[in-house]
Amino acid sequence: MAGGPEKCLSLIGLCLICLKMVSSPSQFTCNYLVASEKTAPEIPTIDQAYSKISNSITVEWATVPGATSYLLTAEDGDTVIETMVANSPGTVTGLKAATLYQITIRSISAAGRSQASPPKQAKTVLAAPILEVSCPSPDAILVQWEAVYMAIGFSVSITRANGLGRIWKENTTNTSLTFSSLDAGTLYTIKAYAWNANGIPGDDSTCNQRTSPHAPANIQVSFDSGTLKVTISWTPTEGAFNYTVMALGGSSELSCSTSFSSCTISSLQCGTEYLISVLASNDAGSSKSTSAVTLKTVACAPGRVTIQEDPHGHLSVAWPNVKLGDYYVAFVKSDDGLEVHCNTSLTQCNFLSECGFTYFISIFAYNKAGQSPLGDVFNYTTAPCCPSDIHPVLVSNDRVEIVWSPARGAELYETKAIDGYNVVECNDTTPACTLSALECNTKYNITVYSFSEVRGSNMSCTSQFITTAPCSPEIKNVSKDAFSVINVHWRPTNDDATYTVTAQGEKGLYRCSSTGESCTLAGLPCGSAFSITAVAETQAGRSLPSFSVPLEMAPCCPVSLTVTQVTQSVINVSWTLGTGAQTYVAVLESQAGQSKCHTHENHCLLGCIRCGINYTVALKAISATGLTVDCAFQSYSSSVCCPLGVKLYRLGPNGIRIYWQASRGSANYSTDLYGSKGIFTCAPSSSFSFCDVMEIPCGDVYTVMVSPVAETGLKLTFCPKKIYSEKKGQMLAA
Repeated sequence: MAGGPEKCLSLIGLCLICLKMVSSPSQFTCNYLVASEKTAPEIPTIDQAYSKISNSITVEWATVPGATSYLLTAEDGDTVIETMVANSPGTVTGLKAATLYQITIRSISAAGRSQASPPKQAKTVLAAPILEVSCPSPDAILVQWEAVYMAIGFSVSITRANGLGRIWKENTTNTSLTFSSLDAGTLYTIKAYAWNANGIPGDDSTCNQRTSPHAPANIQVSFDSGTLKVTISWTPTEGAFNYTVMALGGSSELSCSTSFSSCTISSLQCGTEYLISVLASNDAGSSKSTSAVTLKTVACAPGRVTIQEDPHGHLSVAWPNVKLGDYYVAFVKSDDGLEVHCNTSLTQCNFLSECGFTYFISIFAYNKAGQSPLGDVFNYTTAPCCPSDIHPVLVSNDRVEIVWSPARGAELYETKAIDGYNVVECNDTTPACTLSALECNTKYNITVYSFSEVRGSNMSCTSQFITTAPCSPEIKNVSKDAFSVINVHWRPTNDDATYTVTAQGEKGLYRCSSTGESCTLAGLPCGSAFSITAVAETQAGRSLPSFSVPLEMAPCCPVSLTVTQVTQSVINVSWTLGTGAQTYVAVLESQAGQSKCHTHENHCLLGCIRCGINYTVALKAISATGLTVDCAFQSYSSSVCCPLGVKLYRLGPNGIRIYWQASRGSANYSTDLYGSKGIFTCAPSSSFSFCDVMEIPCGDVYTVMVSPVAETGLKLTFCPKKIYSEKKGQMLAA
């Protein structure tokens, strides 16, 4: 098979004979032999091949009968590109721009395909330039591109995208071109193509570009001082998609964006001057800034406010100047709701103030933009008011209780009592104070200060003098004279004081008063115990009582005393009880001697009494503590001695004479006969020593007693008795 075509037979019924390429590597012939005697279609003839697009060549040919399709082949020496088409014309795509291709065509039918037609050369046109467009200014568009292979020149045209208006067209050998004097904010269509040395144009490129808009006009600014917002409005500009508002003030830069014709910027700063400008923008870029509009915001509220109360009752409020502030208004509101204000272009205001109030102070700065925002609210609390209606409710010798009306603004009260050397203090939250541990009979300068935690003490409060009650006197001694008058002596400890001494006991109260050092108590009942105290009294009050001194009065003497002769040598002395007496001493005394007894009872028997003697009876009453009182003396005569030698003599049938021997001294006697049938008495004259008893019954036994009769007429019954029997007619011993 060295030079000729290779043949092969297919036993199946189809034999494909491929002839090896002989003259050209790109040319070969394939013959289809069909066992059914069908032949391949005829070879087409290319009428023309041309390129209108840089990546394709269009081929025209005469139609081949029986052909159902055609195979177009384009070769450039490096690559082979085939395209199956249905009829003429057909286009081979995927080619390289500005490249010479050799074009062939084959017809294809059910019987097979024809051989390649005679080749025809065609060259693809130049590639379209790749455009880069931009808008350097609102009235210009810059078109740029890279060099195109085999191109020697370029044509660029521009027109409004809406088709209105003229078309600008420029030819150039450069790779950029600027169109100027365009309308701002307008969409333009740009078309460009390259041509080769033969003047054949290549593909064209088309793109749209919008010019940037003009800056907005008629800028209006509306400032809201209450919210620190500014609303900016303008006349819409052609071709603008969006607007950006810039507010520059000091170190602050604020902005807002919108697609409408107004925009609001918030969070402006007080006391700042802003330059406000508006930019319009679209997809081509932004306009130049408008001429800046100046906006002055409201001034800031003053800070570092100084509040002083000097002098008392005058409040001075001062503050520094603030930027953009034209004048100021200071508001002062007290905590009771009352508000006053001051309008000034200066930096200070003066107000009247009252004690005990908290004042809330706000200062606003004003300018043409309006009122400043509310700044810090300052408060100032004045000194609390001084207490009023101060008066003591209790003054003693070492203590003073003071009350007063509550003072406005006072949280605490401080009470001081000064006597010139010493200070006594009392602190309390209630409007009352008890000053204790004071000196008696001392004049104190007492001041009540009001205190608040914020302002401290109000030291302007007035004072008053209060003198404590007098000191308690000291009783030095209590003495009693012979008339039971009590003298009380004390040590005076106060000036201009009246002293009152009180004796208090079960029998009542007894008093005496004096401005000196002693006084006398009289009429105190005997037999009583008393407690003696003394108090001093001045205009400041009464002292406490002194320590008590006990006083015991001597016991009372018995109201009556009775002496009764019990026997010839024994008498009984009895008496009524004396108040306060615990024991008694009874004394019976005469020239012949003395007899006494000491007893706690109200009677006493005294013996060894001689009959017919005058005695003196004395009684002493003694208290439990030994106080003794000599009670009244009285005389007492003991009775005459009983007669001796009593004898009885019969006088007739029913009479009897009683005879006795009289004792010394004159005395009266009485004789008594006691029998079962009666008592028979005989009282002779004092000159006789016998007595006759007549008409006595006979036959009875009689007891006979002869007794002396006392001066009081009392018959003594202690003399011996004799028994006489009438039967025997004789006297018997008792």
